[in-house]
Order: sequence, then C-alpha cells, then structure tokens
Amino acid sequence: MSNSEIIPRRDFLKLSATGAAALGAATVEAAAPAPASRRGPAARARGRYRGEYTGDRLRRIAFPMGGMGAGMICLEGTGALSHFSLRHQPQVYSEPVSFAAVCVKGQAGQAPIARVLEGPVPDWKKFGQPGSGNGAAGASFGLPRFRTATFRARFPFGTVTLSDPAMPLRVELTGWSPFEPGDADNASLPVCALEYQFTNPTAQPLEVVFSWNAKNFMAVGGNPQGIKPAPGGFLLWAAAANEKAWEEGAFTATVSDPDVKVNHAWFRGGWWDGLTMAWRDVAEGRCFERPPVTEGGHPPGATLFVPFTLAPGASKTLAVRLAWYVGTTNIRIGKDAKDVPPVEGTYKPWYTTRFANIDEVTAYWRDQYHRLRGATARFSECFHDSTLPAEVIEAVTANLTILKSPTVLRQADGRLWAWEGCGDNSGCCHGSCTHVWNYAQAIPHLFPALERTLRETEFGPSQDTRGHQTFRSALPIRPLEPDFHAAADGQLGGILKVYRDWRISGDTAWLRPLWPKVRQSLDYCIRTWDPNHRGWLEEPHHNTYDIEFWGPDGMCTSFYLGALRAATLMGEALGDDVSTYAGLLAQGVHRLETELFNGEYFIQKIEWKNLKAADPTGVKSMVGNYSPEARALLEQEGPKYQYGTGCLADGVLGCWLALVCGVGHFADPAKVASHLRAVHRHNLKQDLSAHANPQRPSFACGAEGGLLLCTWPRGGQLSLPFVYSDEVWTGIEYQVASHLMLLGHVAEGLEIVRVCRARYDGRVRNPFNEYECGHWYARAMASYGLLQGLSGARYDAVEQVLYVTPRVSGDFRCFLATATGYGTVGVRRGKPFLEVRAGTIPVKEIRPEPA
Repeated sequence: MSNSEIIPRRDFLKLSATGAAALGAATVEAAAPAPASRRGPAARARGRYRGEYTGDRLRRIAFPMGGMGAGMICLEGTGALSHFSLRHQPQVYSEPVSFAAVCVKGQAGQAPIARVLEGPVPDWKKFGQPGSGNGAAGASFGLPRFRTATFRARFPFGTVTLSDPAMPLRVELTGWSPFEPGDADNASLPVCALEYQFTNPTAQPLEVVFSWNAKNFMAVGGNPQGIKPAPGGFLLWAAAANEKAWEEGAFTATVSDPDVKVNHAWFRGGWWDGLTMAWRDVAEGRCFERPPVTEGGHPPGATLFVPFTLAPGASKTLAVRLAWYVGTTNIRIGKDAKDVPPVEGTYKPWYTTRFANIDEVTAYWRDQYHRLRGATARFSECFHDSTLPAEVIEAVTANLTILKSPTVLRQADGRLWAWEGCGDNSGCCHGSCTHVWNYAQAIPHLFPALERTLRETEFGPSQDTRGHQTFRSALPIRPLEPDFHAAADGQLGGILKVYRDWRISGDTAWLRPLWPKVRQSLDYCIRTWDPNHRGWLEEPHHNTYDIEFWGPDGMCTSFYLGALRAATLMGEALGDDVSTYAGLLAQGVHRLETELFNGEYFIQKIEWKNLKAADPTGVKSMVGNYSPEARALLEQEGPKYQYGTGCLADGVLGCWLALVCGVGHFADPAKVASHLRAVHRHNLKQDLSAHANPQRPSFACGAEGGLLLCTWPRGGQLSLPFVYSDEVWTGIEYQVASHLMLLGHVAEGLEIVRVCRARYDGRVRNPFNEYECGHWYARAMASYGLLQGLSGARYDAVEQVLYVTPRVSGDFRCFLATATGYGTVGVRRGKPFLEVRAGTIPVKEIRPEPA
C-alpha cells in the first residue's frame, strides 16, 4: 500500500471536524453491538490467517488458558490438554492423564461407541519425547479418539470441532478463561473452562454418557495426597512435605448438571490398572457414584459422569469448570540491598489475597461463570469486529496468550512482575526486564493500571539514590543491591513509558510524585553515558543484546532523544524547568541525523580509546574475559560485539517507542523511513537456506523466512558482531512492521508480518507461543503496535482527544482500548467514528495526528 492510499491530511481534517462535532464534548458510552453484517474478519478473512487450523497445521497447537500470574493449561489443536503449569513455574512438557470422553449406548443389540473427546495424537508425540522409547507408558494416547479435528482461535476462545464416521454425534469443544480489558482481577483467576457441545444429527434419540477423567496430577512424590468431593465434581489434593509448604496444591473439576455422578476412587492396583479400569467404565457407558476411600492407600484418579438423552436434532452443552490453588511458593529472586530493612518471604500469587483456599475459588468460578463468560465474549466480539488484515489480527491475538502463560506473575499486593519468557521448567531471565518489556505494548492499553505498577517498581525499589536503575527487579518486589550496569535502552525507555502511561490514564496525580524520580533517572543517564553533553550516548552502554555498545549508535541514541523529548513534555506540563533537556535534544537530533546517518540508514560509530571508560578488557560485562586472540582482535576492530556500519533492525527503535507512546516525532521522519525501508530491503529474507547463523538458529532457519537483526549491505561486518546479530526475533519483526506502517509503508510492514507468522503456522511451531529466550516471550507483544500502525488511532486521556490518522484507505474498523473503556474506532462513509462497547471514553474531539 502506498503513501497515496492514506487519507490526505487536508481531507481528514475536514472528516475529523465533522466527527468531533457529531460527538461534541460528551462522554461516549457503550453502544449496542454492531450488526452481524458489519462484523469483522471471521466471515470475510481469506487464506491461512482466518484463525482456522486443520491437518498437519494442528500438530503443534497449544492454546494457553488461565489467569495472569495464576497458572496455565493449554488446549491443543486436537482437544487434548497439556502444558499444565499450575505451580507458578512453567512445565512445558507436562501432559498428565486428563481427558474427556463420550459413550453413546448401543440400541437393539448394538455395542456402545466410546471415544476420547480429542482428535488423533500428533505423530511427534509418539516418538522423541521423554519416555517414548519405552512406549509412553501410562499415557492416554492409546485410547480411541475421533478421526478428525479442526481448531479455530478467537482469543481468548479456542474451539475444536471433532468428527468420526463411527460416532453418531457432532462435537464441538470450546476452551476459554476470563479476559476483559480493564478487569485485571478477573483476568488473574486460577481457572479455565471446557465447554463440550453435543449435537444429534440422526433421526433417533441417543443415550449418552459424558465423562471427565484425571489422574491425581497434583500429587508430589510420596507426600500425602487424595481425592475429595467438590460440588458437582471432584478435588485433586496434595499435601506438602515438612518445610516444603510450596508442594501443597489442589485442583477441582466440576459441572453444574444436576445428574452428575462422581467416581472419587479409580481402581487401585499395579501397572496401568487404574487407567485400564477407568476406560472400561467409559467404554461400557457406566455412570455411578463411588465415595472417596478412607483406607487402603490413595486412589490414582477420579471421574465425573453426566448421563443425558439427546433427541434428534437436539444439542446439549456441558461446561467443565477447572480451578486450582497453590498458595505458597519457594520463589525468591534478587540480591537484597545493603543498609535497607529486609523484605522477608517468598513470592505469593495475587489470588491468595482474594481467596483463602480452593473451595472459595471453585465457588466463585461457579457463581460468576455466566457473567464472566458474557464479559469475555463481549471483548472477543469487539476485538474481532475489525476490517484490518487477517494476518494482523492473528499476530496480535496469538501473542495476547503470553498474558495467560507463566511468563507473567502477579504478586500478592497486585503488582505485576514477569520473566522475559519461559524455560521448559522455570522462568527465563527474571525481573520484568526493562529493555525487553519496552517492546510489549499490550498491557499498557488492556490493563493500564497493572502496567503502571511496573513503572512504580522501576522508579521505586529498583532505582537507587544516584538514579541507577536495576533493569531486573527482585521478587518479592523490593530494593536490590545494584551490582551490574544499568541498561541504557531499558532505563531511557522507562521514561518514554511513564509519559505513555500518564497519557493513557490521564492521571496527573500519579505522574506528579513520580516526576522527581524520572528526573533523577534521566540525569543519571546523562552523567553516565553522555558526560560531555553532546546529545548522544558514547560511553559504553548495556542494552537488550546483553552487551555494551561502545561509541554512539542510532539505536540507543534514539532512546536517549526520545526520553529527552518525553521528559521535556512532562516537565513543561508540571511547570518544571527542563530547558537543559530541550537543549540536549536539539543537539542530539543534529548529531543523529548528520553523523550517524549514512544516507540510507543509521549506524554506530565505534569508539573506545577516547572515552572516560576503562579499557574494554577491564570493564565488567556479560561477555566474559578477553582471550589473547580477542585482545588482538580488539586492536584491529575495537571491542567485541558491536554493529558499526551494519543495518540494524532496531536501529531507530527509540523513534518507534516515541510514536507508540504518543511522544511523537523528534527526528526527521524521512530519514527514519529511509532506515526502515533499508531494513526491509536488506534484512528481510524469504529463504534463509544460504544464511549462516552460528548463534541460535531454531527461531528461523533453512527454507523459512525472517527479518535478520543486522546485515552489512555496505560492507564492514565485524569478525565478532553483537552476539545475536544473525538471529530472527519476532518482537523485532513486529516493531519494524508497525513502525513502517506508522510512516505509511503498509505493504512492507504487512510482508514482514506474513513472513513471521508463516513460521508459526502449527506445522513446526505453536502458533500461540512465539519464543525467543524462552517460550511465550514478552517482546512478541510488540505485535499489539500493529493496531496503531494501521489505524493511526491513539486516545489521549489527558486532553480527552482521540487521534486518528489511518494508514489504510477507505472505511475501516479497529479495536481500541483505553483506561476507562473499549470499543471500535474507524472511518465509516468517509467520517471518523468511535463506538464504545464497554465502559466510557470521554472524547472532546477526534483529531488527526501528523503522519
């Protein structure tokens, strides 16, 4: 899409004035749902991005369900459940025996027909996983299943459709967990649900028995364990060993059907006796009560049964509500600060302050189920009521699942804390890492109050009296002993994000007490990295590539200039003297555009001999010591791990963050656009077969495509450029794509999105787990910026102005979330509009923002 397809500014000014007049200065309240004929891409989207998966694209699907910081269970593309991560740590390969099943009783001498309510087991599970060489003993893989399955995603709902020529039932399974913008507490519940809809397409009534079956997967070693009653189902329970309180946990599976019966005690025996007998009950259509046992050892599992008769053409839906409770952990991260009263204890999840035990969670989930489902469906319908390209909707919603993964934690006082991503069995890279979370744009808009707790941590316990910020916060959140460099991009990005969070919330009372800490932070950055007040960062500065850049570079200097601009705007609004910042900004912009721009893109000027910093070999770093050969290379090329004349995908990252934060342009948009077009031209590869990557190749390799972090189209590649330079990261792909869109280069941005999502089509990778340094990597939430990239929509709660400058031609619809409500924004019959679906959004004016 060319620049000419953007609505001309002069014409849009007219449209905006008309829309503003129609709205007046009143608060816009929730409107009625849009007519079905105008609803989003579900009916209109074409091609592979319509959210439907079949055949070999089902292989890797695992769709997260659960609450923010509360634990996760994944619904697979076949209907299986896996990735059980209920103990505040990821357990990516946890697939305990738990399955739903259905038995249709035979008529006139016919045998009953029973199936697990799942499609075929993916081939990769049969061999290659731990234990598969011994036959995957004790798994449920060998039980009869439906012949085919399809999966459809409409976040936060995932729907599996099952069919089998031998089964006289049509079955649809929908998995979900509560999620609505602005309601962080209900989005943080340790719950999820599985809704099974059965339809009888035959001309005869069918006698059916549904069951949900599980081994006691909460059990820990030889600790006391058991299965207890729960209203409408059963409770799996495990006690803790001495001095290991975190091992205690509980899980319930319940339904509301009055005819439910529960077998609390599977057969006790050796080998696979328990599962063998449980399946016999299912296969023969049994339905019975068996109370919990009180002696003779604990039973291995439990089953709930629901019998029903289904008339010809009739349907019945059963909702299985799952809930869990693990109230204590042994997680404590970070080195306590000296001379500060210690904060004792370990991490406790937020839900323990709301609920005392599993019984309270289970009761709340039962009592509030329909209300929470209605609210969640309202959000989902609103989000998908969009005319934006289907690949964009897919990229955004696929990465909203990160919020339901173990990447996110929420401590007892409600504050957010997060990993960068998830390892297989533990969090990966702790501390709400500031330079990684710079990219993540979803939470600031969907749950802005929660996002602000990150700023309060960064500029509070993570910042010392000098202004030095520890870019990895402690857990429990508390002051840390600063024992490493501050991260330049993370600390400066935090200043931009303070500005963003202020404008989203409209809460100047929140900003005012934070402002002195913001000034302290920025002054530290100036003293540390720009001591000569030249307007760029030249002293060695740590950054998201886990190294230090030596000498000025476009990437981190753009952060610096963006932070100076944001601080100037905040200071002026608060009546503070920020003339020093404004002067540095002007000087820095000149240097950026003249000395760091090579006519095509922005570069780095490597410098290490004329700085205040010590010799690189004596500076503390994550790169380790310099070997003799590395010292020789230092004399020839400078410090290890720079990018020099390279075309860096993140080369103007601070300019992107300034735009999505509402700070606006501070550098020449034409030069910034030139850099982004160069990144698209040089770094985007449709086929990586000839690309050498000795680093971490599984993000993208072989015949796959991807956007390389750095290339050297004009020569000058260093022997050892920065350590991730040959890799492909989805978060950077989305950052570049949305930045291109914001500057009018929509076609190029969409191409990057399509290349990225082609790797996550279900065949090789899970479409709902974009990984980098771990699963569900936070940087991938840069994809949320695609909404702003195409719609040009940004609501400023301070001014109560809705800015809309579309980068798409003609009429369009797009989701918009604010601190007080959400809805749909767009252009209809040439006029801008806003429809609020929930809450309120006070709008005095709809105004175009300079493109």
